[in-house]
Amino acid sequence: MPWYNGDYPPSYKNQPVKLRNKAVEIANALLEEGADEGIAIATGLKRAREFFKNKEKSARQAG
Repeated sequence: MPWYNGDYPPSYKNQPVKLRNKAVEIANALLEEGADEGIAIATGLKRAREFFKNKEKSARQAG
């Protein structure tokens, strides 16, 4: 089931909004590719964390 407009998996509940929104975006893309819902949820959160970690690292190196 894709998630939109503030609807997200319960495991994303306590995540920061920015991270949660990115995780939902990634999880929805995985669902479109045919991934299992549980895998999409876990992978979405993991990749969102990596995305923001890499973004912070890039910002520190640039400035």
